[in-house]
Amino acid sequence: MNTAKMQLAPKTTVAASHAVAAAEQFGTPLYVYDETCIVRHCRNVMDMPNAFGLAPRYAMKANSSRAILQLVASQGLGIDASSLNEARRAIAAGIAPERIMLTTQEVPMAQNRTDLEEMMRGGLRYNVCSRRQLELIADFAASEDIAISMRIHPGVGSGESATRNTGDKYSCFGVHLSILEDVLAYAGQKGVKCTGVHVHIGSGGDPEAWRANIDCELEFVENFFPDATHVSFGGGFKVARMPGEKAADIEELGCYAKKRFEEFYARTGRKLAMEVEPGTYIVANAGFLVTRVLDLKSTGRDGFEFVIVDGGMEVNTRPLLYGSSHPFYVVSATGSLLSSEFDPMLEETAAGERIIVGRCCESGDSQSLDEHGHIVPRFLAAPAVGDYVIVGGCGAYCSAMSPFNYNSHIQVPEVLLREGGSLQLIRRPQLIDQIWQNELGL
Repeated sequence: MNTAKMQLAPKTTVAASHAVAAAEQFGTPLYVYDETCIVRHCRNVMDMPNAFGLAPRYAMKANSSRAILQLVASQGLGIDASSLNEARRAIAAGIAPERIMLTTQEVPMAQNRTDLEEMMRGGLRYNVCSRRQLELIADFAASEDIAISMRIHPGVGSGESATRNTGDKYSCFGVHLSILEDVLAYAGQKGVKCTGVHVHIGSGGDPEAWRANIDCELEFVENFFPDATHVSFGGGFKVARMPGEKAADIEELGCYAKKRFEEFYARTGRKLAMEVEPGTYIVANAGFLVTRVLDLKSTGRDGFEFVIVDGGMEVNTRPLLYGSSHPFYVVSATGSLLSSEFDPMLEETAAGERIIVGRCCESGDSQSLDEHGHIVPRFLAAPAVGDYVIVGGCGAYCSAMSPFNYNSHIQVPEVLLREGGSLQLIRRPQLIDQIWQNELGL
């Protein structure tokens, strides 16, 4: 079988040959992103069914590289920023403030407060998440006649893991229902109009919980927010990184929301626009981490076979942080796909249980861990030193979140596979002296 042109994952245009070409041109480890896949996911979101208008925003914390932001924005999505610096970064990428909503735990003061006010004058929507945030911005918002949004803590949530549940009692995001009436009364006294309502219950959770959140949030709007014109259900659409996983059906979720918005209008006479903030859905399965095999080790007859690669927890910390699973592809140095978890029958060399580990001085530096931090062997072809192990599902929360300078490793390059098939460098590798350039000696 000629596997050189075989796609690394369903619905992507990235082939083993593309990954090897990128590695030869830019070195390893590196990230490769599929422009075609990103564009398709953006269009899927833009086409979600809705009743009275849809405003999608990309949760840029998933992957905030400039080229990715520009690509997503070019498809019509706005930006969901989780910090003032993310908002600054989006603006630096050429995205206008009126296309940005800021939802943050920060309490901007001093220069940050000045910058926030200037962004709000430029159209940025501030999504207030606490009474203190409201108190600090109320006089300015009232004097400038700028409406705000408010994030509500619903008391229930759903996420792919406990650390990605943002709506239950262990999470402090948003204004809790127990103080909502008091906070809204304060806003009314100050003359601040709240035209947006926002609830995000978690990332990658149960779609049924997402549907329940729609019903819950519309109830909040009807009971407490007479001026609301738009309602955001956050993001968190579940994606299928691994074979056998089932992704959320965003068209079905859109149909459910559309029906509920129409019922709300029939009951109240109010037409509400819908907002969503996907991040993982847009970029996760469009990204691949390309690593090279450095060494092969064994811990004996009763132990394991280890494959040591040149990119581990410092470039993909999700397995260590969440116990997340990512698909593995073993590719020969010449570009032949030797094994793929999406095609268990594909096998050109002896396959068996193996453990993929990185080069960090850390026992948890493995690309296959369970939620308790235990290493989980995976069934893979036997690679040779110099072959490649490619990790799929690395477009979201990898480059943006990983501790790339741990053990003084550098931040690695990022490459975009363009729709026409060319490879474009979108992030240069960090220089070694950039690691310590801000340090001061004795």
